[in-house]
Amino acid sequence: MSNSARKIVIIGNGISGVTCARHIRKKDGQAEILIISGETDHFFSRTALMYIYMGHMKYEHTKPYEDWFWDKNRIALKKAWVTQVDFDKKELLLAEGECIPYNTLILATGSKPNTFGWPGQDLEGVQGLYSMQDLEKMEKNTPAVRRAVVVGGGLIGIEMAEMFRSRDIPVTFLVRESNFWDNVLPKEEAQLINRHIRTHHIDLRLETELEEILSDDTGRVRALKTKSGEEIACEFVGLTVGVRPNITFLEKNNKRLTDNDKTGLDLSLGILVDAYFKTNIPDVFAIGDCAEFRERPAADRKTIEQVWYTGRMHGETLAHNLTANSSVPYLPGVWFNSAKFMDIEYQTYGQVPPTLEPGTDTFYWEKDRTAIRFVYNSSNDNLLGVNAFGWRLRHDFFDTAISEGWTMATVLGQLDKANFNPEFFKNHIQEVLAKYRQKTGRSITIKKPSFFHRLIGSRA
Repeated sequence: MSNSARKIVIIGNGISGVTCARHIRKKDGQAEILIISGETDHFFSRTALMYIYMGHMKYEHTKPYEDWFWDKNRIALKKAWVTQVDFDKKELLLAEGECIPYNTLILATGSKPNTFGWPGQDLEGVQGLYSMQDLEKMEKNTPAVRRAVVVGGGLIGIEMAEMFRSRDIPVTFLVRESNFWDNVLPKEEAQLINRHIRTHHIDLRLETELEEILSDDTGRVRALKTKSGEEIACEFVGLTVGVRPNITFLEKNNKRLTDNDKTGLDLSLGILVDAYFKTNIPDVFAIGDCAEFRERPAADRKTIEQVWYTGRMHGETLAHNLTANSSVPYLPGVWFNSAKFMDIEYQTYGQVPPTLEPGTDTFYWEKDRTAIRFVYNSSNDNLLGVNAFGWRLRHDFFDTAISEGWTMATVLGQLDKANFNPEFFKNHIQEVLAKYRQKTGRSITIKKPSFFHRLIGSRA
């Protein structure tokens, strides 16, 4: 490879960094590309960590690419931790002392679990779950556990609770709010998940907060105390109260001395970037969980986006801007997310806030463990967002419906086209339409249902 080839170094081998590397290579056959990560030798699917613990998968099953993929595409990998960045010299210092030069630096360092200074949070047997090292630590900490306590009512919390139940370890789940994840979910959906958690024999404690974690004589956790004074005996505490950008090594070594000193990297909660992922330092970019936009990328989006698919979009956009003759700003499009609450699949499209906002209305249908919610403009009936539980929906259908401002009548009239449930799932479309007619007095007829969907409906 030519000595004049541009040296692009990416710190972090998650979805953002790897996507960026792949798309740079597609457009630039000459650049030297190096990905550095101390977490694992190869890129893996972080969302599959729980399935490794549960015995459903092995680590090698979570790697989207074969190990030979990297050499074939001339993307170099180095397993190492970066301890310092010298932006003036354009060099990285690794933990073992090696210096790595770069022409272009891409920071894609991801997230790390939140902690809030609770007494006892550093005891053995207390941890979060984000990295492969966290999973290894969890394997080490849990063989002799008689009871675990999970603190925090979000997605990682419910995943960790499910992981323990897969090994028949009793688990208590502390949620500060009135319902599970009710800072995101409307009340009906949050209560649906409350009930579902309890059917899986998880001791769900709502409106319960951690006060401190108590130690035994060896420095391991022996119990947890809540703010109400209750003491819960346990040998493991999972802290799953969200994540924050993983920028500690940058904070420690940043040269900035004062707010007016422009020699260091601009940091806030994350690494501050513009719509093109540029930092305040030339040739230095940040993408993924660690990036914080100086301005919201859209009115309904946050300045820090910690979701798999947005990380992928970050990587694609930056790769385009580094290899094309013209740059494009990050345009996030319609919000989307998905998850699983035990065996209930969840999808959300557009904006479905926990409480209705002025000028909006909602329609909600629920039966057993299946539910769907539509949020729409109350003046013109244009669809704004959808939640689905236990009901698979087609991404392209709702992406189009929301971006083009379809009315509720148009959406419901084609709900069969949005349905992505397998053949053996019960079809609830007619029940949804009947309830919508009861709520609004409007009768909706499915337009030209396909033979396939008529067949499914006849089996329901």
